[in-house]
Amino acid sequence: MTALKSIEESSLRYAGWRVVVACFLVELFVFGFGLYGHGVYLAELQRLHGWSTTLISTASTLSFLLGSLLGVFTGDVMARLGPQRVVLLGLSALAASTTLLAFVATPWQLFAAYILMSFGWAGMGTVAVATILSSWFDRRRGLAISLAFNGATFGGMIVAPALVLLAAEVGFARAMLAATAAMVAILLPTVAGLISLPVSANGDTTRNSSTPQVEATPQGRSRWQLLGSFGFWTISAPFALALLAQVGFIVHQIALLEPAMGRSLAGFAVALTTTTAVIGRVCLGLVVDRVDPRLVTAASLVTQAAALFAITQTADTNGLFLACAAYGFSIGNLVTLPPLIIQREYEQAAFGIVLGLSTAVWGVVSAFGPGLLGLVRGATGGYAAALFLCLALKLVSAAIVLLRPR
Repeated sequence: MTALKSIEESSLRYAGWRVVVACFLVELFVFGFGLYGHGVYLAELQRLHGWSTTLISTASTLSFLLGSLLGVFTGDVMARLGPQRVVLLGLSALAASTTLLAFVATPWQLFAAYILMSFGWAGMGTVAVATILSSWFDRRRGLAISLAFNGATFGGMIVAPALVLLAAEVGFARAMLAATAAMVAILLPTVAGLISLPVSANGDTTRNSSTPQVEATPQGRSRWQLLGSFGFWTISAPFALALLAQVGFIVHQIALLEPAMGRSLAGFAVALTTTTAVIGRVCLGLVVDRVDPRLVTAASLVTQAAALFAITQTADTNGLFLACAAYGFSIGNLVTLPPLIIQREYEQAAFGIVLGLSTAVWGVVSAFGPGLLGLVRGATGGYAAALFLCLALKLVSAAIVLLRPR
């Protein structure tokens, strides 16, 4: 590790930081529309078409599930086509999805829109961004990923509340079209101008001490070997269970809070949740090189369990805002922490394949979150049992992540 490398990655003049800004914007829109927006779609489509919570939640689950399965191959596709083309293809799929959502009139159209959205996830989601940033950063990789993933949290702060307000003013269809146009106008030039692999002084894509390239499957470590590894599952299993609960909570947050505080305040509760998620992720980024990410994960999960318990115990607006703020403090970190654990516990050449496969595992499991909470809510007539289920999953996950591989 040379001194020059440390200076390059720490300097604001280092080109990698411009890539971080571009990745931040990519995550803002893919999480804003692809995750936090689902809560808005659920409420609006119920109002417009009278569709059941179970139907819409199942479509959300399908979208998350396909996106996670496609994410297994994101690194391979990126190695062949290059990061810029992959992200642009993801942007095209996401824009087509959100445009179709503006005009859906039948359930099959809803499912078609959500399937398109899964391709947006594959091209713009966490695996794509972490892989891109790993090609630019080594020693500062954790900070770079943490900062870029803050875009995901800002997606909840900006996109979801904006959709709620726009839908109230101009209707759901026009709101979706206007937001989609804004996304394309911002991301198209950003991705085309900033997303790339590092290049050498002579203009060739290169791999030097400070700029590792995107790699395909490293020799000697197959996906089947990883699936049989205890260490792999001490990372993948806890995040799978925790995000099963988290994704379900996010998708249903507006619906479960609306009876107590109304739709507008519920929308602001989502914004507050994501605001504290930004604070939590920034705090993690500042100390990421000096903390044990497994211990941070366990503490985050216990805190979220306590917040869920508080939500089940009060209908007071201020109490609900406080509980949502506490829950949100760890939302972003549960997406940021897996790459940081993998970075510490696996060799650099294996980073892409381990992250891709781990993300697929917890992505597939968490995809059932909206549908599971919808089924529990439908069976019990309320959200109390669903919230207690999420609480239990958080505590089990906290216990598993503390099981360290030898």
